[in-house]
Amino acid sequence: MRNLELLDGAHRQALSVERLVAGSPAAAVLREGDLLLAIDGRPLNRVRDVERAIDESPVVVIGMAQNPHVRKVRKALTSAGIEHRYLEFGSYVSEWRRRLAIKLWSGWPTFPQVFVNGSLIGGEDLTVAAIDSGKLKKMLER
Repeated sequence: MRNLELLDGAHRQALSVERLVAGSPAAAVLREGDLLLAIDGRPLNRVRDVERAIDESPVVVIGMAQNPHVRKVRKALTSAGIEHRYLEFGSYVSEWRRRLAIKLWSGWPTFPQVFVNGSLIGGEDLTVAAIDSGKLKKMLER
């Protein structure tokens, strides 16, 4: 929640799902405790898809189209023989609200965001360094 303080307080909202009506459309996609982020009354993202991917895959890369750092980290992972799941959220001109929600949730200000065994290890530089040092493969062996 601390990261939400970076936004103008008059335009920021964090909503937590406390109760769902069984059989409602919301009950099909939300669960109690989900965090919804909104700016100017518009929901940004529940980050549930990101959380699910991180739970299901040992290595997850979150990025955006046209970003050279995302391409480089994915290429480095592939060259090292490390399978990864990739989630793309728009490009420089689209889906900025969804990306903002992910940044607020993770606390990491840029893309790519690379998660290994559920933990954020960083972006391109830190991931490539972990690959080169062998640290990333050791993390995966645990």
